[in-house]
Amino acid sequence: MQSCSVERAVNLFGDKWKFLIIRDLMDGKMRFSELKNSIGNISQKVLTQNLRALESNGLLTRTVYPVVPPKVEYELTELGYSLKLVIDALRKWGELYAKA
Repeated sequence: MQSCSVERAVNLFGDKWKFLIIRDLMDGKMRFSELKNSIGNISQKVLTQNLRALESNGLLTRTVYPVVPPKVEYELTELGYSLKLVIDALRKWGELYAKA
């Protein structure tokens, strides 16, 4: 049986955290602490797990700089940026739902 494209997309995300990470990275590169602060109530462990999953799915890249203290930046890939229309649509729908 052929997999449904909606099911495939939903399986990539699974929960709200990945959408929020992608939303925040739409503006460009961010460090781990910046992401954690921008997202809000997310534990370090959960953020790390979600960043690894998004990286393994090809939606973001993780760049480690050889400096002390370590510097790591996360940035969306072209595939990750292709979700802009989806994120914008979710934002717009959320605003309409809040008014209803």
